[in-house]
Amino acid sequence: MTELVFAAGSALWLGVLTSISPCPLATNIAAISYIGRRIDNTRYVLLAGLLYAMGRVVAYVGLAFLLVSTALKVPGVSQFLQKYMHLLLGPTLIVVGMFLVGLIEINIKGGGVSESVKQRIDRLGIWGALALGVLFALAFCPTSAALFFGNVMASVSAGSTVLLPLLYGIGTALPVLGFAVLIALGSKKLGEAFNVVSHTERWARLGTGIVVVMVGCLLTLQSLL
Repeated sequence: MTELVFAAGSALWLGVLTSISPCPLATNIAAISYIGRRIDNTRYVLLAGLLYAMGRVVAYVGLAFLLVSTALKVPGVSQFLQKYMHLLLGPTLIVVGMFLVGLIEINIKGGGVSESVKQRIDRLGIWGALALGVLFALAFCPTSAALFFGNVMASVSAGSTVLLPLLYGIGTALPVLGFAVLIALGSKKLGEAFNVVSHTERWARLGTGIVVVMVGCLLTLQSLL
């Protein structure tokens, strides 16, 4: 029970950390701009923020469930995971931690969202926020991909194919929801909040990365002894 609670808290925190990391933060700023277009309508802004959050959660849970259920249905893969998952989890966490502290960097220049896709999303009205949440959740960059797939492997190890991806998805949406509330309240401190997030993210990412690497090393040593 304690291990599941720890895993759940870690999944939620890693989701938040993913959301405020430089690459995903760029897409979230775009989402906030989209959500805040109707700044004069508080209800619209809050509902759009909730729909965007729901889109991210649905995308992550759906993808994680698809990956895990597909893998477990293949006899060879299922047997491999049951036999070697405890050996793979430690090295996976080490790699994830190395991404967080910057020891591994992969620069990929994304093309962003095309104009045709933007027009289609606009035609959906407020439901476009839901579609945008799904789209941006699946627009993986190296760091977010490492965190997500590390979370998927932790889900398999913990025997929870839905709870951890669900909490991870909620974590990625929390900062956007927070900014949506600030927009809805007409807060003048929105820019200051962005600056605080940008400065805090680096130290949170480094601290989390160090802890993740240490846990990964510990699990690896335990599996070898």
